[in-house]
Amino acid sequence: MKRRAFLKQISGGILLASVLPSFSCSRPTLRFGLVTDLHYAQKEPAMNRYYKDSILKLRKAIDTFNSSHLDFIIELGDLKDMGTTPNETETLHFLDEIEETFQSFSGPVYHVLGNHDMDCIAKADFLKHTANPGGAKGKAFYSFEKKGIRFIVLDANYNEDRSSYNKGNFDWRKAFVPQEQLDWLEGELHKDSRPTIIFLHQMLDSFSDISKDLCVGNAKEVVAILERHPQVLAIFQGHHHDGFYSQRNGIHYFTMKGMIESTFPEHNSYAIVEIRPNGDIFLEGFDDCVNKEMKHIY
Repeated sequence: MKRRAFLKQISGGILLASVLPSFSCSRPTLRFGLVTDLHYAQKEPAMNRYYKDSILKLRKAIDTFNSSHLDFIIELGDLKDMGTTPNETETLHFLDEIEETFQSFSGPVYHVLGNHDMDCIAKADFLKHTANPGGAKGKAFYSFEKKGIRFIVLDANYNEDRSSYNKGNFDWRKAFVPQEQLDWLEGELHKDSRPTIIFLHQMLDSFSDISKDLCVGNAKEVVAILERHPQVLAIFQGHHHDGFYSQRNGIHYFTMKGMIESTFPEHNSYAIVEIRPNGDIFLEGFDDCVNKEMKHIY
């Protein structure tokens, strides 16, 4: 059944109330900080990527986040990069530096894996040198809950044969979510009808006019699962540094602009996302990131 038809049946009272998204005026507004694609490394600029500046940009973002009474912050992948010549020890040093700054937020911080996070280190190395709170610690994909909202983090960093990205053994244009994770995602969404937000690095809206090279190779399978569950409000993505937005069947797909692009202090990109009790989402953008209103579509 298509999501739109499903919602129409709900509005007609055909389906039980237990499948309705649980929006309530009593649920408090939730706010979180958002950054992506920092690509931090101590190396000279290439094209429009200013690797060294990302730590300064992040410090500015963290200052804003720490004064904004947020519930958590999250980065959507490619937290670090590597030197001109791949070196595991040096790359881990870059990761430790940027992670220390990220952890200076006075609240929970969460990570999403991006392809550059495994450019010359293993996925296990990245997870060991970063820290998610609670049950998300050490996990590449996971879920957590805040103020009656479920957040699901996906890891699409798998090759076409579903082997995991590891020390650069990948083509950035080929990313997949393996079957085990798809089954887990379906199970998470079946738990209950609480409003749900999805985070991942690569893009899922391959149905749009965006380049398919930027999208998850089996995005259709992932989207099919999401569209079966009316509680899914939005997907927040990185990877495409210019940013992007699309919407289909009541789900918003917001691609955050990459922080790495251009010089500091002239340019930066970060945001505060507000999820309101009725399911509306407002993204307050800073510097090069513009504001975005995403109304809940019943």
